[in-house]
This record gives sequence, structure tokens and C-alpha cells, in this order.
Amino acid sequence: MDLKSSQRIGLFVLGLCFTLSLFGRGLQESFTVFLLPVSQSFGWDRGEVVSIYSLTALCVGLSSPLVGRLFDKYGPRTVFLTGLAVLGCSLLAAAHSRQLWQFQLTMGLCFGFAVACIGNVPNALMLGRWFGKRLPTAMSVVYSATGAGVLLMLPLAQLLIDHLEWRGAYRIFGFTALALMLPLLLLPWRKFSAGSPHLEKPKGGDDLIDEGWTLASAMRHHAFWALFGTFFFTAIGMYAITPQVVAYLIDAGFPPLQAATAWGFSGVALLVGMLGISWLDGVIGRRPSILFSYSCSLLGIAMLWLLQWYPNYVLLTGFVICFGSMVGSRGPLLSATAMKIFRGKRVGTIYGAITFGSGLGAALGSWSGGLLHDWTQSYNSLLAFALISVVLGMIPFLVVPALRS
Repeated sequence: MDLKSSQRIGLFVLGLCFTLSLFGRGLQESFTVFLLPVSQSFGWDRGEVVSIYSLTALCVGLSSPLVGRLFDKYGPRTVFLTGLAVLGCSLLAAAHSRQLWQFQLTMGLCFGFAVACIGNVPNALMLGRWFGKRLPTAMSVVYSATGAGVLLMLPLAQLLIDHLEWRGAYRIFGFTALALMLPLLLLPWRKFSAGSPHLEKPKGGDDLIDEGWTLASAMRHHAFWALFGTFFFTAIGMYAITPQVVAYLIDAGFPPLQAATAWGFSGVALLVGMLGISWLDGVIGRRPSILFSYSCSLLGIAMLWLLQWYPNYVLLTGFVICFGSMVGSRGPLLSATAMKIFRGKRVGTIYGAITFGSGLGAALGSWSGGLLHDWTQSYNSLLAFALISVVLGMIPFLVVPALRS
């Protein structure tokens, strides 16, 4: 295979990973639009409904090591097709659910596993075979699919709910997921799995490089827990807020479609933020880039806090730009760092175990955010909780040398 052909295939693989991530993460984040209609249909309080989202996030995290292991053993074709099949079935089952436990099973556990199968773990492993040192940039593009998914799926979900109610919206999304399996079956997976023959081999001399890593040996290294902690605390802070953003904006006085569309435009901001932070990483280094990213997140939370007293478009725009552009912006750099340190035959299992921190944090953050709102009937304690968690997520990049380069 010549270099140009390899580059074309690499770009196609990048586009495929972006599309799958857009669909899966976009549907996951569309829960913010379904929250109020589902709650009103059954008379459930905020904590009960948000528990569904929390279970989704927890299952994404719990499934990540398993998905990484399946990828190592069976390859991307099996993992991606399994994800779409479970995704479609869980959405169709949710359309007929009437009890909370049914939603927790379908849109929590099953949906979470499906999102993990078409999400960041298999995408990072797939792209690592094609982009090598350019993996942070490639992962920035894929991580930005979350933003594109929010931009497309939230307004679309709101429109479908307005015309077909929430059950009809779930049916449309479910049949779409199943229909996507056919074109996926026809792709040349053997060629995709082989990777690029033109990647440079890593140079020796790095004491962290050991291609004999196992999950047990990785877990004895401080870098594993530093990365796990960063994923964990950052996810707590961000996901304490994101499931309730649309409801928060509606409570602040914005119309429902306007609130959903405004948060949907965080997808545009996220694309810029993802690429911008990866570009900064190459210009000023990892530590300053990460600190800048966290500063923007904290500023965005402060603007959101002020919106409940001063609901205006200036603060709303500032929040969408500062907070929305940084949701997951650190993910590509963390992924590249983990795959550099722990590369080898079991990198999928190790990387999946590290990203379990993100799923666990997202579950804990979203569930705690719902409970805090119900207990206090206010968003103030929720936002304070988010601020503290984001600061804790930043600390490993201040004190752990392995995460600075």
C-alpha cells in the first residue's frame, strides 16, 4: 500500500469513527431534552429521572475495560456492530417502558454498553493504528463528535418530541441505529484493522515505555491512577451540570426549543475547543494547555451560575463558549498520553480501565447533581459541587510529571 492510499484510508477511518461517536454520544447527551417530558409523563422527581442518565454514564465506564478487551480479541467490526445492535434495541424498548426500572435497564445499562462499543475506547484504539504521533489531533476530531452530536441531536430530539412525543422520538432513533448496521457490514474491516504500514516506530529511551504491560502491572504505576483521577473528578464536575443544562435554562426563563438549541450550539464551540487545545499542546506544551482548558471550564460554570439571576444572551453565549468548548477537550490529550505510556498488546484493556474513571465520575456527578437539586430545590449547591470537582480534576496535571509531556 502506497503512502497516499494509506492516508486516504486513514481519513476514511477517522470519518467513520467520528460518525459513530456523533451518533452514540449525541443520543446520550440528548437525554437533557428528554428529561422534562419523561419526568412530566410519570410524575417522577429530578433525582429519579437523572438516575437513568447516571446509570448510562456508569455503564459506559464499567463497559470500557470489557470493550477494550473485546477490541483486542475480536477487532473493531464485532465491537461496532454489537454496539449499534444493542443501541437500536434499547431505544425501541425504551419507547414502550412505563416503570422507572425499565428505563434504567434499557436507557441506563443497555444503552450505556452500546455507547461504549461505538465510543472513545474503540475509536482511540482504531485511530492509533493509523495516525501514530498525530493521534492527539485525530482524537480531537473524534472527541468533537460529542459537540457535533449535541448540535444536531438536541434540536432534532426536541422537534421529534414536539411532533411525535418522546416515545415516537425514541422509535425513530432506534430504527436509525439498526439501519446503520447494513452499510457497516459492507466495509473492508480487515484492511481497516491492519493499520497503516507507514507509521514511525516509537523510539526507545523512555523509562515509561514497556510493551509488556498488563493491566495488573499498569495499575501498579502512578501514571495509571493519575490519569484515572483526572478522568474521574473532571467527569464529576462536568456531568453534574450537563444533564440539567436545558432544564436549568428553562427554569431561568428561556423557551424550551431556544434552551435546547442554545446548548446544542455548544457543539460548535466544542469543535473549536478540541482542535484549539490540541494545537496549544503542540505550541505551549501540555501543562499550560490543560490549565487554560480548566480555567475556561471554571469561568463557564460561573457564568451559568449568574444566569439564574441575570438571564441574558451575553451570559448565555459566554457560558456556551467557555463551558461548551471545554467539555471533553482534555480527552484527546489524556488518550494519547495513556496509549503512549501503556502501549502494547493489552493497551485496549488498560485504556478501557483508565476511562472507567470517566464513566464512574459521570455517573456519580449526574446522580449527585439530581439529588442536590431535589434536596435544596436550587442549583446553587450543584454548581458549587461542580466547581470543586473540576478543580480536583486539574490537580494531577500540576503534581504528576508523567502527565506534563
